[in-house]
This record gives sequence, structure tokens and C-alpha cells, in this order.
Amino acid sequence: MSGIVRLVGANQAVELFGVQLVGVSAQSGKKVLFTLAFILFVTILGWILRKVASWLLQGRQSERVRFWTRQGITVIVAALLIVGAVSIWFDDPTRLTTALGLVTAGLAFALQRVVTAVAAYLVILQGKTFNIGDRITMGGVRGDVIALSFVQTTIMEMGEPPSVQGADPAMWVRARQYTGRIVIVTNDKIFDQPVYNFTRDFPYIWEEMSLPISYTGDRKRAEQIMLESARRHTLPINELSEDALQEMERRYAMKQTDLVPKVYYRLTDNWIELSIRFLARDFGVRELKDQMSRDILAEFETAGIGIASGTYEIVGMPPLQIKNE
Repeated sequence: MSGIVRLVGANQAVELFGVQLVGVSAQSGKKVLFTLAFILFVTILGWILRKVASWLLQGRQSERVRFWTRQGITVIVAALLIVGAVSIWFDDPTRLTTALGLVTAGLAFALQRVVTAVAAYLVILQGKTFNIGDRITMGGVRGDVIALSFVQTTIMEMGEPPSVQGADPAMWVRARQYTGRIVIVTNDKIFDQPVYNFTRDFPYIWEEMSLPISYTGDRKRAEQIMLESARRHTLPINELSEDALQEMERRYAMKQTDLVPKVYYRLTDNWIELSIRFLARDFGVRELKDQMSRDILAEFETAGIGIASGTYEIVGMPPLQIKNE
């Protein structure tokens, strides 16, 4: 066996059948074993830290705290692995600088999108783009953020109201509710496309409902019914949203806006369109509009107010010939 494999030279390079293997020596073998042991140790350490964090945060209701704690542990473990591997394999700073230059050049050429996605992950970690649980539109995907990794963001997809059903991608769910599809989006999309966040700074959105009323109908009573229904269902929301809106006005150059419901008129050639604008939570909009629709419809029936429909006036007809056989 000693004639087949030998250690030669000061660096104890491995020689196989009289042929010296480049880069293979007793020292490199020790480094490989040491690296594997270090990776195993850091992996176990990360597992222990996650278990301890889960135990400490067991009573907390905030999913964001648990999520960012896990993300912090993941980043620490990754940093330890990188620093440890570099310390084991590069004892000469000049060799490390050369290797880093080569690796950086290779990554910049071959893994541009991956490097950009990791850079985007670091931007997202600042918490200024979105958080776990936020309702966003990113890369053309609309939904709630349910997971985040170094390269990808996982989104639980939701549908859209009929007014934007033509948007890409097309949806079969006609409201902002889950479709059941889980979509993976690469993080680098935050550099290429806008990210729409429904919940980050102001967890409320302004919604509208429009109803056509005939010109001969009691539009004042119709307006009153719509306002009463909106106030009844959104009163708690208006009270809670005042502090959030004041914080938005303090942080950004925003003008003051009304939180109370309001009805707007729009004249058409067939009817008067009454649109009521009101504040809603970012989640549960469909349920809120369903309750308001039921109340408004019942009150309209009681008040004898009908919903207008398209009307057509015939201004001329061709002559008719009737033949009696």
C-alpha cells in the first residue's frame, strides 16, 4: 500500500502510483475534515438556537417577531459558515485576496441574477420593503408574504375584484381572497418592478361601491341609506385608523384626508351613479362589502328605490309589411 500511495515533500503531498496529485496533501485532507466538522457544529448550533427561540417566543402572538428571529439566526449561521471556511482554507491574506477576486468575477458573470437576489434579500431585511404577513403585489403576483429566503419570496396568491380582472395574470377568484396557489418570486424583482404594499405603514385601504339610481328615483334617500350602512359597519375602523393616519402624515408628505364615508355623484346618459367611498381593513374587504350590500339592498326595497338598468329609445323603424294569406 505504501508503494501505491505516498506522502512526499515538505507539504506531504499525496503521490498515487508515482504521480503527484496537485493540491492534494495531508494538510488539505485535515482541512477537509476540519471543515466538515465545523459545518456540522454550526448546523447543530443553528438548530439549537431555533429551538431556543421558538421556546422563548412561544407565548407571543406576533408572527413577525418569530419570523425575523428565524431570519436573524439564519443570517448568523450563514455568516459563521463563510467566515469559518475562509479562516480554515486561507491562512495567507494575499491568497485570500486573489481568490476573492476570481470568485467575485465568476459570480458577477455567471450568477448575476442570484447575486442580485441576495442583495435584494439584504434590502428586504431592513424591513422597509415588506414584512412577513404583508399583503403585497410583487413581480405581477398579488397575495400575502408567507416565507422569505436568501433568493426567493413565497406568496400565497389572492384574486382581484372584477374591475381589475383583466390584469395579468388572470384570476378566477373575483375578490381579494386566496386562490390556493403558492407562488415563488425571486427577490431581485424589487429592483426591476414596483412593490405594492397594502399593509406596511397604513393597514387600511379606501374602498368604493357604486350603484346606479334612475333620475326619477329618490336619490337623497338612497344616499342616506348608503351612508348609514357604511358608518354602521366601518365605525370601529375609523376610530382605530386615526392614529395610523396621523403617523403616516408625520412620516411622509401627506395631505390630510377624510376617514368618514362619503357619497359621490356621477351623471351618465342612463342613470345617476352613486359611489360611496369608505375605509376598510386590508383583510376581510369582501365580507365587509357583502354585509353592506345586503343592508343597502334591504333598505332600498323598503324605501321603494330601484336599481337603474340600461334604457334605449327607438327613434325610427323601417316600414313593416303584413301579408295575410
